[in-house]
Amino acid sequence: MGRFPGFGLQGMRALVTGASRGIGRAAAEAMAEAGAHVVLAARAKEDLDEAVAGIRAGGGSAEALVLDVTDTEAVRGAVAATGPFDALFNNAGINRPLPFLEVDEATYDDLYGVNVRAAFFVAQAVAKGMVDAGRGGVIVNTSSQMGVVGGPNRAVYCGTKHAVEGMTKAMAVELAPLGIRVVTVGPTFVETALAAKAFATPEARAGIVSRIPMGRPATVEEVAQTVVFLCSPAAAMVTGTHLLVDGGWTAQ
Repeated sequence: MGRFPGFGLQGMRALVTGASRGIGRAAAEAMAEAGAHVVLAARAKEDLDEAVAGIRAGGGSAEALVLDVTDTEAVRGAVAATGPFDALFNNAGINRPLPFLEVDEATYDDLYGVNVRAAFFVAQAVAKGMVDAGRGGVIVNTSSQMGVVGGPNRAVYCGTKHAVEGMTKAMAVELAPLGIRVVTVGPTFVETALAAKAFATPEARAGIVSRIPMGRPATVEEVAQTVVFLCSPAAAMVTGTHLLVDGGWTAQ
């Protein structure tokens, strides 16, 4: 016994951004169930408090952190105050699908500001804390199947997620000697509020599902369990790459 360390996160401290709902909340719940103490970060205090209460009621360990990830100084201060962390699920993100010819500068700036800039500096702050504490760790950045392929009305979103894939590879190479792994998780369309507009009509939903060989969208629980694996000792040699949770979308 002892050759296979398993998928548990016992004794780990984890930070999850975008944790008030959807994939982030499910991942926080799954990580707490796997044994981690989880700090849930987002802007929506009431939603965070509800999520934390649910985790604690189930026997998990969690706390809320009201945080705007686009405020870099606030991020640095919050990470310094609540860290160091063993794991980061760098999940906060937004999308506003628009035809390429109709994209305005505000949409472009907002998506890059959250999906790329904020993700970069959250990861930097957490990684610095890991290094200063003399410990390794893992950073899981939320990408997308659209970080691997393209899609209509998603030129900006695809650009941000391709950027996340690129910076993840570079971060992984640079941080590996310091014992820090960096990977991405790339979901397909997931049953969340963020994807609700994409599923607005039966025809739209059918069109999306027809592209997924598994025949359905992913669930938040399926993505969350993938995050737990990536953060666990079972993934100790996994870095600089992505794990797609896309039901086969990109295999075609």
